[in-house]
Amino acid sequence: MKHAEPDEILAILARDARTTPDTIATLTGRSVDDVRAAIADFERRGIIKRYKTIIDWEKAGVERVFAFIDVKVMPARDVGFDGVADRISRFPEVHSVWLISGGSDLRIIMEASDVREVGRFVAEKLSTIGGITGTDTHFLLKRYKEDQIPYMEAEDDRRLVVAP
Repeated sequence: MKHAEPDEILAILARDARTTPDTIATLTGRSVDDVRAAIADFERRGIIKRYKTIIDWEKAGVERVFAFIDVKVMPARDVGFDGVADRISRFPEVHSVWLISGGSDLRIIMEASDVREVGRFVAEKLSTIGGITGTDTHFLLKRYKEDQIPYMEAEDDRRLVVAP
């Protein structure tokens, strides 16, 4: 089965959501009206979920803790993992919820102000959801790359230049 290539407009917006319809039209050879109509259609159909700005909060001086919580779930009849995943996804501190393979069933990414807040979330919110049989929490220590954007700063090359 051959997979379809992503639409050019989607590929451009995935790299930079601020790309204007005029620029996209120039890059794709399509008319500006065609680009605007395509974008409106993608938004209407839920293909474009939303536009996002990626901020390096550490550089902005904002301290945040990110936790990856692997959750073991006893699937419920008729809904499987979906019922638990839906309940978890409603918490505002939860960024992502994924069904995964391996030793756990769901992986959660959450954001908190400190480690204690993560602990309260696991103890007071996750543990109250029926069907959850265990959790395993990991903390983000350093970000190297996210959403295809490198976070590592280029270091000055401090080696001596050697000439023959």
